Amino acid sequence: MAEYPRTLAANGTHEIAVKKSRFLCTLARAATEDAARAAIEDVRRRHWDANHHCTAYRIGPGGLLQRTSDDGEPAGTAGAPMLAALARRDLTDTVAVVTRWFGGVLLGAGGLVRAYGRVVSDAVDAVGIVERRPVSLIAVEADHADAGRLENALRAAGYVPGAATYGDRVGFEIRLAEPEVPAFAAWLVETTNGKSQARVAGAVHVEVPVTAR
Repeated sequence: MAEYPRTLAANGTHEIAVKKSRFLCTLARAATEDAARAAIEDVRRRHWDANHHCTAYRIGPGGLLQRTSDDGEPAGTAGAPMLAALARRDLTDTVAVVTRWFGGVLLGAGGLVRAYGRVVSDAVDAVGIVERRPVSLIAVEADHADAGRLENALRAAGYVPGAATYGDRVGFEIRLAEPEVPAFAAWLVETTNGKSQARVAGAVHVEVPVTAR
């Protein structure tokens, strides 16, 4: 399992053809089951002429909530391999809909499993994956006379301060991964001879691209 939650970098589609059948995978983010169902219904409306709309989704921490549908395909030949393709990437808050237009050639159970799994995997590769990583918001203050020197020192050390705020003192916000905070706090005290100290003001999650596997 990935260290941080993973989801789609973007919504998107990808299509393959197997023995004259068309398989169109539509991927979307879905943070709730209602959102997943809405995404599925949207695909059904847009592609009303298709033979099947098979689905799989994983929602919540670790993709704990999982649902599949074979939508008329032989049991276990569509939804299960689709879900497996999402699980292999550790994706959560993700819904996949594979729309199939039958081309007149039977694929057999093995052929269907391979086709449905492949189109979801290919679609994930096409849209990309991001990790949601926690980032600490660090508040730093300096006297007006020292603010310019501190900002220059921050940038020279590779820290990127946000826009300065002005009041009794000048404030900067730095975003750091949680493990980096202690080292930054020590650096700041040393650099400013104790005139400035780091204060954790909050936390956010940022999305960082990762390589699909």
